[in-house]
Amino acid sequence: MHKQHNSLPQDYAERVYAGVLGKVIGVYLGRPFEGWTYERIQQQLGDINYYVHDRLNVPLLVTDDDISGTFTFIRSLADNASAKAFSAQQVAETWLNYLIENRTILWWGGLGNSTEHTAYLRLKKGITAPASGSRELNGQVVSEQIGAQIFIDGWAMVAPGDAQRAATLAEHAARVSHDGEAVYGAVVMAVLEAMAFVESDTNVLLDTALSYVPGNSVIRQLVDDVRSWHAKEPDWRATRELLAANYGYDKFGGNCHMVPNHGLIIHSLLHGEDDFSQTMKIINTCGWDTDCNSGNIGCLMGIKNGIAGIDAGLNKGLDWRGPVADRIYIPTADPTWGISDCARQATDIINMGRTLADKKPWQPKNGAPFHFEFAGSVQGFTVSSGEGVVANVVGHSAAGTRSLRLAADTAARFGTPVFTPSKDIAKYFEKGGYALMASPQVYPGQTLNARLAGRGEVALYVANYGENDAVTLHEGEWVDLAEPGAEAGVDLVFNVPAEAYPIFEIGVQTRAEGEVYLDSMSWRGEPNFVIAQPAHKGTMWRRAWVNGVDSFWSFGDPIRLMQNDGRGLLIQGTRDWRNYQVSADVTPHLVEQAGIAVRVQGMRRYYGLLLGRDRRLRLVKVLNTETTLAECALHVEFGTTYTLTLSVSGDQLSASVDGKVMLEASDADLSCGALALLVEEGRTATQSVVVTPA
Repeated sequence: MHKQHNSLPQDYAERVYAGVLGKVIGVYLGRPFEGWTYERIQQQLGDINYYVHDRLNVPLLVTDDDISGTFTFIRSLADNASAKAFSAQQVAETWLNYLIENRTILWWGGLGNSTEHTAYLRLKKGITAPASGSRELNGQVVSEQIGAQIFIDGWAMVAPGDAQRAATLAEHAARVSHDGEAVYGAVVMAVLEAMAFVESDTNVLLDTALSYVPGNSVIRQLVDDVRSWHAKEPDWRATRELLAANYGYDKFGGNCHMVPNHGLIIHSLLHGEDDFSQTMKIINTCGWDTDCNSGNIGCLMGIKNGIAGIDAGLNKGLDWRGPVADRIYIPTADPTWGISDCARQATDIINMGRTLADKKPWQPKNGAPFHFEFAGSVQGFTVSSGEGVVANVVGHSAAGTRSLRLAADTAARFGTPVFTPSKDIAKYFEKGGYALMASPQVYPGQTLNARLAGRGEVALYVANYGENDAVTLHEGEWVDLAEPGAEAGVDLVFNVPAEAYPIFEIGVQTRAEGEVYLDSMSWRGEPNFVIAQPAHKGTMWRRAWVNGVDSFWSFGDPIRLMQNDGRGLLIQGTRDWRNYQVSADVTPHLVEQAGIAVRVQGMRRYYGLLLGRDRRLRLVKVLNTETTLAECALHVEFGTTYTLTLSVSGDQLSASVDGKVMLEASDADLSCGALALLVEEGRTATQSVVVTPA
């Protein structure tokens, strides 16, 4: 990779956030009619001027591969510390770690049908990238579908103003699953977005991007043609017809080819005339792969014109941000980001970009997950109960520049989701192909922390799923902000009680009329709770597990796991967990290995304690490949229950069986992560799992 650039645009953070917003808005806008033709859209919906989900009776906020893939695969940078020796294979390892086969991120359409599924199967069989996505292995049609482009935005946002770096990162990432024209389209998109941080002229952006792809490529000819048509014809509908006639779906094979959709992005960029709302209208009304195309151009326009460009829609009565409220879902094998928001994802990307530029991390308000430092950001906070208003405002912050204004006329709750918001939402996505797999972000034993100012009586609260999954509230101490000494703000702390599990919402409640300013909210400490099948008939305790095993049953045994091939993990927790202990009863049946894991960061990043069919007890580190840290003989019998305990504190690991310390090791590669139950080729059962601070 070329020499690093150490300068970042002064407004880098804001522009990344705007890019993330634009991506998410675009995906949500285009998703309800994905795959429709222009003619069908005109007949049934007319021009797409705003969100139409309600007209088609579908939710606005959805699980979607465009969002989850974009904000997951970029984590290859953080997982590999730097991009100095960046390669396609590093991104491929990110695929294998965060994907759960047939369940997360990708369209699992089958070998030779879904490009990404085909590439995943190649990787799973040991074929390394870029061969995994090559035309030689997968054929031209499969290798040139749209997927290389739809996941590309993150690579641009970590390389502001650096076309070469953006092109290199994008090419490596794209070649995990794609080849040929698909890679060229991805590179063009990445360079456009990276250079949009520092260049406003659309034609200069296009000229720069095209210099990174072959002059005889179809993508180059496509872009040249679209620019030529646009120069001669101001009517976007007329040039859309030219695009369809010369580069339409009928000219290219497969389910969703790169070339036609890339053409629509360039077409909308030119005809949109630098207006976010107009560009969104054109790209979505034109049809084809609307959520993908709209997401890419939305990100580009967000970067190019910033938050103000998106908010300019308000002048036309178009509130793009209000209905979304920053909320996004990112279901992967690491539950940390299952329930997330645009500000948190932007902060992570900003810090990856800062690392590449040799800058210190940006940690607004001491690293609080909810910091509200981006203009207009509400980070998922809405009025959960009662009447009130939520708005991001300048001031009322002790450690930053902005806060969240919570105004209530009566008693009200202002909350944000930290787990699946409702059983109905969970069921809907389970039927739709992209299940919302997530774990709670906050757990019993931890402390909820917030800084508040203003007037009124306030308290922190958590809401969890109780009996039959009914909402159960737990509130902290009430504080009157009018009390002497509270004028400048107060720090509230709420110790989350043991019975508050699984928590799905946290927030602030007011006792009566008031105007409160939430400066920040975070949580601290290690979890201290028990996971067990409740006596009532609720199901959300099961959904708190991220299911990476072939079969997970809760009859016969509270937790019965079956894995037909390889190793499966049933995962719960987040990367907030650092020094803690997990104890679980494990009853191996016909199984090669069974056990528990700590500091889990996906399917291939964890420390595990395994009972082996070969009568060995192993303490292992899995970091893409497996390393045995310590092992000993243990007479393991099928049908016998063993209490396994794995404790981790700093770089020290200690493993016990039935209360006796059996193995110890030292390792510093994984500093944080969730817990998991492990099963390898067979069946195992567990009654309960106990999590305590180390």
